[in-house]
Amino acid sequence: MEKRKKVMITETILRDAHQSHAATRMYTNEMIPVLEQLDDIGYYSLEAWGGATFDTCLRFLNEDPWMRLRTFKKILKKTPIQMLLRGQNLLGYRHYADDVVDKFIAKSIENGVSVIRVFDALNDVRNLESSMRAIKKYGGICEAAIAYTTSPVHTTEYFIKLAKELEQMGADNIAIKDMANLLLPYTVFDLVTKLKKALKPTTKIHLHTHNTAGTGDMVNLKAIEAGVDIVDCALSPLANGTSQPATEPLVATLAGTQYDTGIEIAKLMPIVEHFKKIAERLRENGHLSHKVLQVDINTLLYQIPGGMLSNLIAQLKQQNRLHQLDEVLLEVPNVRKDCGYPPLVTPTSQIVGTQAVFNIIMGERYKMVTKEFKNMLKGEYGTLPVMPTQEILEKCIPNQERIFERPADSLEPEYEKLKNEIQEYIQQEEDVLSYAMFGAVAINFFKWRMASQFTINEEL
Repeated sequence: MEKRKKVMITETILRDAHQSHAATRMYTNEMIPVLEQLDDIGYYSLEAWGGATFDTCLRFLNEDPWMRLRTFKKILKKTPIQMLLRGQNLLGYRHYADDVVDKFIAKSIENGVSVIRVFDALNDVRNLESSMRAIKKYGGICEAAIAYTTSPVHTTEYFIKLAKELEQMGADNIAIKDMANLLLPYTVFDLVTKLKKALKPTTKIHLHTHNTAGTGDMVNLKAIEAGVDIVDCALSPLANGTSQPATEPLVATLAGTQYDTGIEIAKLMPIVEHFKKIAERLRENGHLSHKVLQVDINTLLYQIPGGMLSNLIAQLKQQNRLHQLDEVLLEVPNVRKDCGYPPLVTPTSQIVGTQAVFNIIMGERYKMVTKEFKNMLKGEYGTLPVMPTQEILEKCIPNQERIFERPADSLEPEYEKLKNEIQEYIQQEEDVLSYAMFGAVAINFFKWRMASQFTINEEL
């Protein structure tokens, strides 16, 4: 009999599932009642922090994200808490100095995070060096991610070379981050098979995909057959569509096979019932739309994630140019090619998409070039997968020098400066990091906290 290979599952219901479906609007109090039950399931990890949760807590929910994390740590005794981190960008929208990166990761692990999935939008490993070093320094599990995309240069060999480099940099796990559901079942079978041969036996491979194009369940299954160690799933009330494939069907599919997860569906059902009520609340509040569950094959045709597509539509509506959507969709791959085939994930997806809109509505390509697009061409976000042509550089950034060093090398230490700027608001050291990430949004939260006499010591 073939040796059994238990497949592990990371549950995303506490983070990416409601971020993908409902703008991250789930309250901590809605999670607390089932945390002990989730802890008893036998998941590899519970993805519960990072991404947009931090921003949304401060901006919309009047919650301290650090308190949320400490609450999780207090209740979750068996299952590691996992977070998502954008390398040198951390959770914000710019590169941070190395001292802020070090402090943020130190505090994240101190407050309860065990597994940190870290990625860079351009797959520039230099933008991962500081965060990976800090994760290892403070005792976290370093899960370095390859941002998956397709292009003439993004071949299976490209991703294997990248994964081996990340492993050499100290990654415990390698994540395949398929943020736009571009992976196809037989492609992932080939990729995982070759990764398993290329990496150390001790390095776990962790697959993250969505179900935007409708292929997510098949992608997970073929990856499992190829030997993937962990897959991301979401409990069914907030699964599928722009979210992850559902947990329960995969558990049922693998039960009794050599890949059996060891998870009991009977234990999942009370938790599912709880989140059905939360999903209904999100729907009633206008945060959850049936549109997020629709299969959108445009993802494969134009390589445009669901969030990017909705952003393009909004921009065109503002300009009364919605009738030109098809032209913009066709222009996106052209712009992406011109600027060196960056993966389309925050922030590159917004940069490429906005430039495609300008190219169409101006009636001339690159007649108007956004500041962000210029910065990307200059190298301020890191090294592009392919060097843009001289023609594009001369048209978009004439007479401007390009940056070839690691972007963060030009940044001075900034933690103490940030701390001094908000001295009057500080109740905990973590407040400095909240301010570093979200500036005025954090200040508004601090003011609300003071006005409401809310303290960080209060129980949720």
